Amino acid sequence: MAKKRKPPSIKGDPRTYDPDFKGPVANRSCTDVLCCMIFLLCIIGYIVLGLVAWVHGDPRRAAYPTDSQGHFCGQKGTPNENKTILFYFNLLRCTSPSVLLNLQCPTTQICVSKCPEKFLTYVEMQLLYTKDKSYWEDYRQFCKTTAKPVKSLTQLLLDDDCPTAIFPSKPSLQRCFPDFSTKNGTLTIGSKMMFQDGNGGTRSVVELGIAANGINKLLDAKSLGLKVFEDYARTWYWILIGLTIAMVLSWIFLILLRFIAGCLFWVFMIGVIGIIGYGIWHCYQQYTSLQERPSSVLTIYDIGIQTNISMYFELQQTWFTFMIILCIIEVIVILMLIFLRNRIRVAIILLKEGSKAIGYVPSTLVYPALTFILLSICICYWVVTAVFLATSGVPVYKVIAPGGHCIHENQTCDPEIFNTTEIAKACPGALCNFAFYGGKSLYHQYIPTFHVYNLFVFLWLINFVIALGQCALAGAFATYYWAMKKPDDIPRYPLFTAFGRAIRYHTGSLAFGSSIIALIQMFKIVLEYLDHRLKRTQNTLSKFLQCCLRCCFWCLENAIKFLNRNAYIMIAIYGRNFCRSAKDAFNLLMRNVLKVAVTDEVTYFVLFLGKLLVAGSIGVLAFLFFTQRLPVIAQGPASLNYYWVPLLTVIFGSYLIAHGFFSVYAMCVETIFICFCEDLGRNDGSTEKPYFVTPNLHGILIKKQLVPQKQKE
Repeated sequence: MAKKRKPPSIKGDPRTYDPDFKGPVANRSCTDVLCCMIFLLCIIGYIVLGLVAWVHGDPRRAAYPTDSQGHFCGQKGTPNENKTILFYFNLLRCTSPSVLLNLQCPTTQICVSKCPEKFLTYVEMQLLYTKDKSYWEDYRQFCKTTAKPVKSLTQLLLDDDCPTAIFPSKPSLQRCFPDFSTKNGTLTIGSKMMFQDGNGGTRSVVELGIAANGINKLLDAKSLGLKVFEDYARTWYWILIGLTIAMVLSWIFLILLRFIAGCLFWVFMIGVIGIIGYGIWHCYQQYTSLQERPSSVLTIYDIGIQTNISMYFELQQTWFTFMIILCIIEVIVILMLIFLRNRIRVAIILLKEGSKAIGYVPSTLVYPALTFILLSICICYWVVTAVFLATSGVPVYKVIAPGGHCIHENQTCDPEIFNTTEIAKACPGALCNFAFYGGKSLYHQYIPTFHVYNLFVFLWLINFVIALGQCALAGAFATYYWAMKKPDDIPRYPLFTAFGRAIRYHTGSLAFGSSIIALIQMFKIVLEYLDHRLKRTQNTLSKFLQCCLRCCFWCLENAIKFLNRNAYIMIAIYGRNFCRSAKDAFNLLMRNVLKVAVTDEVTYFVLFLGKLLVAGSIGVLAFLFFTQRLPVIAQGPASLNYYWVPLLTVIFGSYLIAHGFFSVYAMCVETIFICFCEDLGRNDGSTEKPYFVTPNLHGILIKKQLVPQKQKE
């Protein structure tokens, strides 16, 4: 009787012996062509979108404040060149609900060269003008050019040429804001708690503070952006130096890993524990110093428009929180080192084998620089396109009624003929002020959609660049593994061959895999956006569901990234489409489950310590430098708005650079292990079917029982 055929396994059957298989398949065809065409069309559309945004946008609109006529304050080559500050005629009107509806304060705004320095009403100025003409010269700086000092208060309100009153102010965010201070815990302006509003009424300083807060809510993001930009302008040179040091340090670590992997691991471990310990000590020092500091009177320029006398308590809590977080991280790192000590030994052996592969294919150490350049181009293009999209359009003017009782409020208008229209007659006192930049064309109507498209294609390109790097590196390291006599059988330029093969044949497959990650990331961003917009209306249940969704998307993203990475290795070896490669990779992983615990968890943990050491070392140096604590070596930049802006940039940039270099090792180890699993399925170690793996690595992996030995038939 004939033997019954063995049913196919759920985990898939291992590949059989093929005497002609010598590594990555050379004869292959294009895969996932449809996805490739869609990807190329999206890139063409992205380029067209950038060009259209470039034509219609004007970044100056984001940098300069704009008066009621739509003119920039401080722009060179205009009458407002020396008038860099925006002045509000009646700041008290900024408490109107239209501030939040129209994103504009319903009062006339003009550009001035300086802010008022004293209390003075228009009526008081007229009385003093008869004795001293200089009072009008001081007051007219805050009026329109057509204003005259002889108008009655009624006519002044009708023409809206001058403010009815001015009060001591100081420039903040390129705008004149009240010069608040505190006296015995009470908010004052120029030692006054009450003042005349110029209309015959007496107003409280608190009302003025509420109005200022109304504008501040609109300017918080822009203020932060401008200050961050200023800090970058002062420190970009030092940031580049810090990132260069991080690159050199990462390179040195990669070279040393080949020779002293075991010793270098101890350097990683002690260095990371020491850096976290320094962070804990510094947080404790800051916490205790603030605890001992006596409370002081705060001004508006210490903490912003909103005076908050509990700032020091919040700052203490911040440092205390940082200290607790660092302590938890320190304990977690130490516990992982204790419980994973045996697996770490195996991971070090795998890293040594990876070092040999990198030694035979040294061009892989240069590839992270290419990835960094491509990612930088994508990020810069996205930022520039987003800025030009946000500033696209022509000035749009809308009717603003200070009293809020006009049926024509929020309608578009023309400031040149507004006073002769029926709206001006129907709504006395209404203004035709600049509102925003926009338009009624098809392009302007779809700007929000273009922003979404800009973000999605950016995420797609970023993930595609990463996928391309992983596939190219996998092809190079697979070529090393499947060479029987190393290095004699390794072909010339394996990395460039693998890169060209990935671009020529598998752009569609790489775009397919990266689009899945981009969609998940897009959903996460939408989720965060909805959470931000609906935060005030959420209850406990909705917050819990939001937390669960965040966790699910995070797990899904990491699981897909892991599967994609292994699918790219299979694509680099066999040249099949994405779905078939992902299926083969999944089945291979299921047949060798312990691979996850060794190559992905433990090996990545060892490399993660190296990344932390690079980022932490550069971060400590940057912190000491930007806080003026290294005067012996170099004098750091002074007068920074936020020293943490360049500090976090250096730390984050250093980590990304270290991640780029160490990811070469991670991809090398993972590719070698995938090839090793394939090798065990294809061959049995006999003379006819020899293993391609080195005897040392084979003995260690089998001894540790990381891969189950083939059972004898």
